[in-house]
Amino acid sequence: MDFKYQAAYLASRAAASAFGAEVSPEAMLEYIETPPTPDMGDFALPCFKLSRVLRKAPNMIADSLKAAIDSPLFSRVESVSGYLNFYVNRAAYAENVLKTALEQGENYGSDTVGGGKTVVIDYSSINIAKRFHIGHLSTTMIGSALYRIYGFLGYKCVGVNHLGDWGTQFGKMIAAYKRWGDEETVRRGGVDEMVKLYVRFNTEAKNDPALEDEGRAWFKKIEDGDEEALKIFRWFKEVTLKDAEKVYDMLGVKFDSYAGESFYIDKMQPVIDELTEKGLLVEDAGARIVKLDEWNMPPAIILRSDGATLYMTRDLAAIKYRHETYNFDKNLYVVAYQQDLHFKQLFKVCELLGWDWAKGCEHVNFGMVSFGGQSLSTREGRIVYLEDLLTQAIEKAEGIIAEKSPELENRSAVARQIGIGAVIFFALFNGRIKDIDFTWDKALNFDGETGPYVMYTHARLCSVLRKAGEAAAAPDFKALDDPESQAVLRLIDEFPQTVKLAAQKNEPSYVTRFSCELAKAVNRFYYEHRILDDDASATAARLMLTRAARQTIKTALSLIGLDAPEKM
Repeated sequence: MDFKYQAAYLASRAAASAFGAEVSPEAMLEYIETPPTPDMGDFALPCFKLSRVLRKAPNMIADSLKAAIDSPLFSRVESVSGYLNFYVNRAAYAENVLKTALEQGENYGSDTVGGGKTVVIDYSSINIAKRFHIGHLSTTMIGSALYRIYGFLGYKCVGVNHLGDWGTQFGKMIAAYKRWGDEETVRRGGVDEMVKLYVRFNTEAKNDPALEDEGRAWFKKIEDGDEEALKIFRWFKEVTLKDAEKVYDMLGVKFDSYAGESFYIDKMQPVIDELTEKGLLVEDAGARIVKLDEWNMPPAIILRSDGATLYMTRDLAAIKYRHETYNFDKNLYVVAYQQDLHFKQLFKVCELLGWDWAKGCEHVNFGMVSFGGQSLSTREGRIVYLEDLLTQAIEKAEGIIAEKSPELENRSAVARQIGIGAVIFFALFNGRIKDIDFTWDKALNFDGETGPYVMYTHARLCSVLRKAGEAAAAPDFKALDDPESQAVLRLIDEFPQTVKLAAQKNEPSYVTRFSCELAKAVNRFYYEHRILDDDASATAARLMLTRAARQTIKTALSLIGLDAPEKM
């Protein structure tokens, strides 16, 4: 039961009774607020918002509405300075929230709002011949969390890893391999060896500009279908994906498609033809562009003067392909904010083409990732590989567990859950547009706003429930009328709306921060009240609260990609 809606419904009926006015419950719901402190009520209706409709002073409206309201759902309704304050019947509220949450179990918070709708999510988008580094952490985990959240709300999700597998850099890689590499060394060293070759190429090219021409020549061979060039290129791709899969497995991330840039090479001409037919392409210094001056943007370059395509061309082909293949309702691009202009241009060109269905496209931007205060650069060899980071996180977590819980069974498995979970939680805690500076002390702290803290809270609740067994009496929900219990109940009640808001805003941090707030509230409740009380009925009610909180924390963590250990 939605108590806020019930307050709106009662206010609507009272307005009709007291003033003969038709103000719908939905309209009242728009007005109702949550007071800043509990002593001012659980919900408040600022009656000055009704003055124009009812043609009365706010104080008079509040007094009249109060007199017309009587409901067992609310312990009292008060008129204070033009506000109508609702105080919920705490026992009824507790019973309703807990029964709803426990009856729905792991499905609590889910919805069918996305039924029959498809959302395509473009995330991670690693580059071929480069190892998976910490700079890909945000796009990978934001995209994966959105995939889970949208799926939880009933959407059909299509996860796309739009591989960076096209461009002159691959010509440079082949040129470096032909000059300084050999098959056995690369097979043995994998992507690490390819990165060394790439770094060497860029270092040597500073003193030998002719190398750049050599790299471009090899890429031209790839474009022209040269057998040797394609063989090496495909081999680099195979080695890269094999390396990346290890990291994706560690993170619990999956994709439904690995269609990258090269996939769209033979799909661009129809888009170019359509741009031409609709009079959108114009020539500028030999290049073919779409002018966007009218919208205060630089032109969208579709073909360079040498006839080569660009990201814009391939992204237009990708949008069209995804629409034709998946008939998406939403098409999300989880890409860093440096590409804001590119996506504004891309979506504007779609609009000019008359692709109305492309209105579902959205750039889900995010900030940059640094490590210990240092920015990252593959070209300069200053990188932090994600597999190494995750491995270190697991090792550090195991060290902490060995000190805190030396007798813990399955210590290695739990350390893996905690270590990897700490990294994911850290990446998803702040609003996605904020830059992230990863530090071990913050990520692996068992106190404060961290993944280990939330996971430890879940394990603590599991421990309480193991000791308690089955309740010996019917629950007395009046035992949950204290502020600590009510705070936990309010958060559990808010969880479904939090999940929906995370999808509406494409912001997984709503769920991450929710899990942390619930963990804090649960710990306050745990320290202030004996769950296993001499009063069997009070114990039964508190155990229900404990079970619902544990389930909600577990579900919240799962939506952002974390496991919830039962022992820590």
